[in-house]
Amino acid sequence: MSLLATDLPIIAAPMAGGPTTVALASAVTDAGGFAFLPAGYLTVAAFEALLGEARAAGRPFGVNLFVPQPGVIDPAAYAAYRDELAGEATALGVDLPAQPRHDDDAWGEKVDLLVADPVPLVSLTFGLPAAADIRRLQAAGSRVLATVTTPDEARAADEAGVDGLVVQGPAAGGHSGTFDPRRPIRDEATADVVRAIRSASALPVVAGGGVNGPAAVRDLLAAGAEAVAVGTLLLRAEEAGTSATHRAALADPAFATTVVTHAFTGRPARALRNGFIDRHGTTAPYGYPELHHLTRDLRRAAAAAGDPHRLHLWAGTGHRSAVAAPAAEIVRGLV
Repeated sequence: MSLLATDLPIIAAPMAGGPTTVALASAVTDAGGFAFLPAGYLTVAAFEALLGEARAAGRPFGVNLFVPQPGVIDPAAYAAYRDELAGEATALGVDLPAQPRHDDDAWGEKVDLLVADPVPLVSLTFGLPAAADIRRLQAAGSRVLATVTTPDEARAADEAGVDGLVVQGPAAGGHSGTFDPRRPIRDEATADVVRAIRSASALPVVAGGGVNGPAAVRDLLAAGAEAVAVGTLLLRAEEAGTSATHRAALADPAFATTVVTHAFTGRPARALRNGFIDRHGTTAPYGYPELHHLTRDLRRAAAAAGDPHRLHLWAGTGHRSAVAAPAAEIVRGLV
């Protein structure tokens, strides 16, 4: 079963928090690819407005949802980390939340919106929701894809009845879709992950992680993916909503390496190594979305102040290949 009917086997990954815009999605679609819009972090009203803007643009698109996470952070660990970050907050003039905040990213309301007004594809990140929610989305006319990082996760997704898999390799930028945030994210070629997962499940696969050019795309297609998701390569696209601070860091030779860290959000994510990671990468507790809410205003202030050493500079291992250019040019250069 094919998931896509596009001219090019390229998908714009959903980059929550600003980088993915309707203009970026439209440009990728017009170039022959397909794009996912992120629902993550948006209020219900903002998500509804995003859907309206995308529909007005007149192109097909998919939506990515963050699956709700259990509240697991120890209050004492939260308080200790908050104290540790006090100097960072003072430097940027922000207040840190005194108590941990847990939420489900308005999961139910966002699912309701997509059931009432379905899109062709819905992808899930951070695990699997209740089977009933998958069925509701499918009954409304959407095909549902689960983001997976291991064969075991792929088998669980298959059993849950999804229509396809988004295989995310360890080299991907931003949050890992791993079902277990405490699982060590070890280096492994995305093509090898795709082959392992293809041996565990017959579901169609979209693959992403570490894509730095056409050779990587060919490798993933040869490994069994029907399409390749790109995110980091689009961060500097003209139509992207990436902050100026993030854009500058991606092009700055001083930021030479990426690392996986949970220091910003309590969940593993690959980013350009910076001062914040060096100072807090080994002491941060796990706990998403509690740490996301703890550091959110700090990170927003860092972006506004042009401070790359207190900002989550999400980036995959192929970040050196990200260029400032129209999205269509970037996409067409991959095939």
